[in-house]
Amino acid sequence: MEIEKIEQEIIDEFELFGKDWESKYEHLIELGKSLPIIDPIYKTDDKLIRGCQSRVWLYSEIVNGKINFSADSDAIITKGLVALVIRVLANHTPDEIINAKLNFINAIGLKEHLSPTRANGLVNMIKQMKMDALALKSKISS
Repeated sequence: MEIEKIEQEIIDEFELFGKDWESKYEHLIELGKSLPIIDPIYKTDDKLIRGCQSRVWLYSEIVNGKINFSADSDAIITKGLVALVIRVLANHTPDEIINAKLNFINAIGLKEHLSPTRANGLVNMIKQMKMDALALKSKISS
């Protein structure tokens, strides 16, 4: 499914909660429970995303030209955030990931309702996924 269609699904999901951010946070927590958990062998310092208030580990691999992500976090909201971004970006080509605009973040009002440190962590998660996509792209093209 195209990234934009997945983003629209997420926008539609969050619109169901109206302006009730408590329910939206509960939904994020539930999304975190469905996160493809990182294999413990990849829960290492080199897989930690820098700049996050919480500890977030991210592992990226390329399978048949598409990137898969797995992750974990020691904070439930952060785990939901990374699960949300993985849902959008996973199983896409490096170019699709690199070029993704991720407009859903603003559309659902996420940045306005996160603490500055969590919002910064979200930006760093996205940046790391795009950097991993770039690195994996160079591996398959060489």
